[in-house]
Amino acid sequence: MLDVRALLGVYCKPDTVEILMVHGRMIAEKALGIAARLGLDATTCLLIEEAAYLHDIGVCRVYAPGIGCHGVEPYITHGVAGRAILEQEGLPLHALICERHTGVGLTCADIEQQHLPLPLRAMVPVSLAEQIICYSDLFFSKHVGRLHVEKDAAAVRKGLARFGPDKVAIFDAWYTRFEGKVL
Repeated sequence: MLDVRALLGVYCKPDTVEILMVHGRMIAEKALGIAARLGLDATTCLLIEEAAYLHDIGVCRVYAPGIGCHGVEPYITHGVAGRAILEQEGLPLHALICERHTGVGLTCADIEQQHLPLPLRAMVPVSLAEQIICYSDLFFSKHVGRLHVEKDAAAVRKGLARFGPDKVAIFDAWYTRFEGKVL
């Protein structure tokens, strides 16, 4: 396994690294549980575990003082920033997970309609590893004091509902696939 703490430390301040390590561990535990239920191979599981810790590395370039980040870019850009960092580090699969993990993914229409300061390209999770990380991330916050708290599916659905029924439908399909249950 990559030394994810060291890699995060190259780009993020120590307090932010600690937040990302806890957040990453929570996501890794959930994601690896899903991977085990689905019977995924060891290589995919390793990618999922590493990406769980690295998917938010781009926060080091955004303004998010609550997690110790004082960059100049808006928070929504952290996935794109993280992709650039991880591509530079020679981690192209991790980079795609990083860029595609926001919400249930961002379409070109989302970017245009919401006037998001992002490149106009689809940033939706394609691979199973991307989908599992994206899904698992929805359940956890990076806010200090809530790092260990897993949201329930109803709370995740409620949060996604403000972005439209199509986003909730994606979550519902993932929930059924990854949890083996129907909401």
